Amino acid sequence: MVGGVMKIHLNGEDRELPGDQTVMDLVRDLGFEPGWVVVEHNLVALDRTLWDSTKLSDQDQVELVRFMGGG
Repeated sequence: MVGGVMKIHLNGEDRELPGDQTVMDLVRDLGFEPGWVVVEHNLVALDRTLWDSTKLSDQDQVELVRFMGGG
């Protein structure tokens, strides 16, 4: 989808996004540091090397898990 708006299911909630976004765009737009996030895209863990080339589509399911440090 170029331009316009798409709807995805992000971490259990519906969310509207501008069209033509990649997984990396989403991670950055949400303010996450890419090295500290794991992405599941349509029920498949997505290798970080594919984030720039994986376009999001209407009705995609995305789960983002952020690693937390602590002690």
